[in-house]
Amino acid sequence: MLIEKNGVVLVLSGPSGAGKSSLINKIKEDIGEYYFSISTTTRPIREGESDGIHYHFVSEAEFKKDIEDDNFLEYAIVHGNYYGTSLKPVKKALLEGKLVIFDIDVQGNMAVQNRLGDITTSVFITPPSLSELQRRLVSRSTDSQEVIDGRLKMAKREIQRISEYDYLVVNDNLDIAADVLRQIAITARLKIPHDKINTFVQEWEDI
Repeated sequence: MLIEKNGVVLVLSGPSGAGKSSLINKIKEDIGEYYFSISTTTRPIREGESDGIHYHFVSEAEFKKDIEDDNFLEYAIVHGNYYGTSLKPVKKALLEGKLVIFDIDVQGNMAVQNRLGDITTSVFITPPSLSELQRRLVSRSTDSQEVIDGRLKMAKREIQRISEYDYLVVNDNLDIAADVLRQIAITARLKIPHDKINTFVQEWEDI
């Protein structure tokens, strides 16, 4: 008796500047079929952005309809626009047996655990220290000092919640951190949802 391939979830959290995107790019060829969950938003599309790559861009009416239909894992209003994680593409990817990757904050991780906890593996990714995070944020020259200060403040809050995650990856050396994350992603694929475990047990007791 074989248990068919499962769609599973890999949650990645950590401060901006931790290197999550760089790590995903290093391992994406080695982890099999995956779907990278992107947010849905009502904000206008900006120059250089593509629908379905940077965000799923929808109207406010569409967004509110999906709220009514309970199609969001989580959502919020930011600066007058709706942002949320739609369950529709996630469910489709899971049915196709893919690894669904979320890059979300600690609140988002809790939402995923509440809805999809039995097939979810969670990883917190961080630089080795607050001072190293600050150095990275300053050196990439994409944010104002005010924004950097806000990111550092947020990071100090989030770091207190590492115990809520299955794994901690300290991204001090990108290649070493990528090797660790690669093994976690491969292992995550072995998770079996509770309903399939129950079915297996019932079929195993075949006397």
